[in-house]
Amino acid sequence: MNKRQLSRKPRKIAFFSLHTREPTHFGSGWMSGVIALSLALLGLGVVLCIKFPSFFTLPELRSLYPMVWIRALVLLILSSSFLAAIISLTLRQNKAFGVSALALLVPAVLMGGHLAPLGNATANAYIALDWHLLNLIFFCLIFIPLERAYALRHTQPVFRPKWRTDLLYFANNHIAVQTIALLVMLPAKLFFGWAVITPLQVWVQNLWLPLQLIGILLIADFCQYWIHRTLHVVPCLWRFHAIHHSVETMDWLAGSRLHLADVLITRGLVYVPLFLLGFSETIILAYGVIIAMQATFIHANVRWRFRALAKLVVTPQFHHWHHSSEPAAIDKNFAVHVPIWDRLFGTYYMPQRWPKEYGLAGTEQVPNNFWSQFWYPFKALLKANK
Repeated sequence: MNKRQLSRKPRKIAFFSLHTREPTHFGSGWMSGVIALSLALLGLGVVLCIKFPSFFTLPELRSLYPMVWIRALVLLILSSSFLAAIISLTLRQNKAFGVSALALLVPAVLMGGHLAPLGNATANAYIALDWHLLNLIFFCLIFIPLERAYALRHTQPVFRPKWRTDLLYFANNHIAVQTIALLVMLPAKLFFGWAVITPLQVWVQNLWLPLQLIGILLIADFCQYWIHRTLHVVPCLWRFHAIHHSVETMDWLAGSRLHLADVLITRGLVYVPLFLLGFSETIILAYGVIIAMQATFIHANVRWRFRALAKLVVTPQFHHWHHSSEPAAIDKNFAVHVPIWDRLFGTYYMPQRWPKEYGLAGTEQVPNNFWSQFWYPFKALLKANK
């Protein structure tokens, strides 16, 4: 044994940490650990929705759930999570995923598991946990396979750097649906109720529904273009929007990284003209579904260019350039639905290639974790005012 071997320190093994240097390939226990933890979180969430529907479910959805099928699904989820956790604990030196999954399964089972009694739905205030779970399942089933089959960057993993942070943003933006809706709609009704023109609202509501949908997309996108552009040029607002642009890896989850103030400013101001024009609730709901899908898709790690449609609708390539840190792409491509506004107002930028890098240009640094990012704009404002 030589001196180099004698002086070499033994490598420390983290037995309980979500950050590990152990391999993540198939057969290492990492994949089964991730599956176990994901299913345990899902199972616990569904059990909470069954047992406490007043606090964790949307009133509009409660009567639509087929409980027989949901209970069978819960049994499958909890059983699969337990099995995957045992496999991970057996194969892996780091026990974090397996132990965490079992720790989450304990309260789910103690509450009754798939046989948990259905609670009474009486409370008016609720957290839309069921809506969040449905959205998460839906988006995972749609976008993860798409990004694997048609990846722009093939080496980019599903669990890329900072995915946990963006998953928290996804949860925050979907669970607090009641609170966010109230904070978005209340200012418009409170401060602009005097400007309502009833005959105009009646005329808009009587339009053919496809015309209403086209109208709401164009009007909302025109407003969002200028709001978005303002967020980039006003320093105190940029500090909130910079959180979104701190994303350095583009995928379907990246679009969720939005500061709460950014969400409220954008949605609140966009809602004002929609409120004044009196678009029907059906059209506003349809618009909400479309913007959620498109906002997710244009951030996705997919290689489609849609050359025939690129001049008519916003595509992933168009929006990827908005997130690029290349100097020529800074403050370009603000539209979300149609690029016509960028063409009209001189901010259109669309080279015949994809960006090489994303994120914040220059020396600006944004913290990595959710809560540090939440407080970052306020701290930056206080520092600037000193």
